[in-house]
Amino acid sequence: MWSPEREAEAPAGGDPAGLLPPEWEEDEERMSFLFSAFKRSREVNSTDWDSKMGFWAPLVLSHSRRQGVVRLRLRDLQEAFQRKGSVPLGLATVLQDLLRRGELQRESDFMASVDSSWISWGVGVFLLKPLKWTLSNMLGDNKVPAEEVLVAVELLKEKAEEVYRVYQNSPLSSHPVVALSELSTLCAGCCPDERTFYLVLLQLQKEKRVTVLEQNGEKIVKFARGPHAKVSPVNDVDVGVYQLMQSEQLLSRKVESLSQEAERCKEEARRACRAGKKQLALRSLKAKQRTEKRIEALHAKLDTVQGILDRIYASQTDQMVFNAYQAGVGALKLSMKDVTVEKAESLVDQIQELCDTQDEVSQTLAGGVTNGLDFDSEELEKELDILLQDTTKEPSYLPDNTHETFYTNIVPKPRISDAELEAELEKLSLSEGGLVPSSKSPKRQLEPTL
Repeated sequence: MWSPEREAEAPAGGDPAGLLPPEWEEDEERMSFLFSAFKRSREVNSTDWDSKMGFWAPLVLSHSRRQGVVRLRLRDLQEAFQRKGSVPLGLATVLQDLLRRGELQRESDFMASVDSSWISWGVGVFLLKPLKWTLSNMLGDNKVPAEEVLVAVELLKEKAEEVYRVYQNSPLSSHPVVALSELSTLCAGCCPDERTFYLVLLQLQKEKRVTVLEQNGEKIVKFARGPHAKVSPVNDVDVGVYQLMQSEQLLSRKVESLSQEAERCKEEARRACRAGKKQLALRSLKAKQRTEKRIEALHAKLDTVQGILDRIYASQTDQMVFNAYQAGVGALKLSMKDVTVEKAESLVDQIQELCDTQDEVSQTLAGGVTNGLDFDSEELEKELDILLQDTTKEPSYLPDNTHETFYTNIVPKPRISDAELEAELEKLSLSEGGLVPSSKSPKRQLEPTL
């Protein structure tokens, strides 16, 4: 974002440091080519022409956006893009191409395209076309003069959106009608000059988001109620409310002035008492009392005006709510157009009938599956008890070596006697050191490991 500090660091061209393309400082050959003039026709060398245009056109618009301006002049751009004392020779051609594409528009043409009867010499923005530009058009020369003011169309739309947002977030938005002078003061932060402010106002008028009317020598602006709504013409109600608002401001300023006068009379009475001037002090106090009575009367009038305005604002809110309710009722009627109580009851009956039918079908199917396969439950329980008793009698032995079990199942082993099993067990016990075979080993007595 642009700032005075970054502007101080800007290179010779005036553009903020770091925001210019990298080749600006690094590629002398490239910049020499870009600073040279365009050929008279694009057909001579379309590649060179498009390369230059692709560099300068976006740079001109981005530079204007960073500076926060919507009004461009060739002379200003030439000064902004100076590099080592050189001026780009093709900027005029760039502006011509942007004009042809509609991204730029002459300020005078833009103002003429909007019904701007409220703009006059008194406003200070009535613009005559420069004589040089007029003569060049008459002679068939479309060159852009150095002083001709151009408007960046897209940047102007962005600025108009910003002004509308500033107004919506301000206390002035309590009523759609506002004095032009008050609006100008409000938008001083986003519009760098008066001409930009009026161009923005023309853009909003072109978008039908504001309308401007002159009332008793003062220009007033009416805004659309919503961001996507169209503004309606200024009517008698708008003028009446605007006059009430002006009266409220005048009364408030008068009350403030009289309050200061009453305080001054009180101070004069205090000084007279200190000086021993009793009569002068009494006169000052009488003046203070008269001023306070006037303040009370003005307060009563101010309260009346504010009460009327509050009622008007409340009625406008009520109207908005009424319109919302009306739209809701209309939508509800459309959605319920073919729905009646009789139809709803018939639909519920049909649903209940279908549910009953489904239950009957389910019971029929369940009966069909078990038909012919009925069993005596007592016989099934007896057979189950027998199976359980047989299961408890069988040994639940599983060998540790599943691999050995696999082969045992495949190749049956011959029967082995108990003596052979005891001899084999004794050999295994001795080799593992887990069992002592008999009392022949007196040095060590071990219990068998099970």
